[in-house]
Amino acid sequence: MSKPCIICVAITGSLPTKENNPAVPITVSEQVESTQEAFEAGATICHAHVRNDDQTPSSDPDKFARLKEGLETHCPGMIVQFSTGGRSGAGKERGGMLPLAPDMASLSVGSVNFPTRVYENSPQLVDWLSEEMIRYDIKPEIEAFDLSHILMAAQMHKEGRIKDTPYIQFVMGVKNAMPADKDVFDYYVATVERLLPGAPWCAAGIGAKQLVLNEWAIAAGGHARTGLEDNVRLDRDTLAPSNAALVSRVAEIASQHGRPVATPAQAREILGLRPMAA
Repeated sequence: MSKPCIICVAITGSLPTKENNPAVPITVSEQVESTQEAFEAGATICHAHVRNDDQTPSSDPDKFARLKEGLETHCPGMIVQFSTGGRSGAGKERGGMLPLAPDMASLSVGSVNFPTRVYENSPQLVDWLSEEMIRYDIKPEIEAFDLSHILMAAQMHKEGRIKDTPYIQFVMGVKNAMPADKDVFDYYVATVERLLPGAPWCAAGIGAKQLVLNEWAIAAGGHARTGLEDNVRLDRDTLAPSNAALVSRVAEIASQHGRPVATPAQAREILGLRPMAA
């Protein structure tokens, strides 16, 4: 299989701290440096959250603006994807950075249980976020925590509430949500192919399931997400030294399956994004 594989690096997230792994980048400068290393290792999408100085989650548009500027300077052509996830803010605060017009933004189209809370995505908020993404020409990455989220994305696309071809990401291994189950994974792939023919898709595994989902996705012709947001270890006994180390591991898996790592230009073409700036 020679289809290029897009590697997304989720650099920080809202939960891991330096107490979990000193390599977790917290400040904007740390995030830019960590992403540049991951970019050089083969990552072409940066999935970005921002944090306060005390490591707590933030949705501060000014921090997102500084991060975007740094990534565009030091990682030319890399796809910048902002998170609109619910751990970083409430209601429309979650989309307060969208006027910055990143290439992409995450979009959860339904609610799901998380380890200690309900990850709530009301229909009204989903519609507002999708409208903002259309307004600012941002491609959503649909975070599918459940089969119903794939069906909802297909419905929203049919109704014009998602512009262009959706990009679907399966998230598996979150406690109380969808476990990393191969039969379910295969059905997810088949459902995307049936309802959204030709739509690119990706998979993300949480914790120890990160490597499992990397293997499944690459072998099945999809794209892969890695990074310290989802998993702070290389194995049970070894902390990941960097985001770049996790990206390098995915690049090696792609090589084993005969798939080249997508360049920024290739990733943009696959996802239907605006070309790299000259």
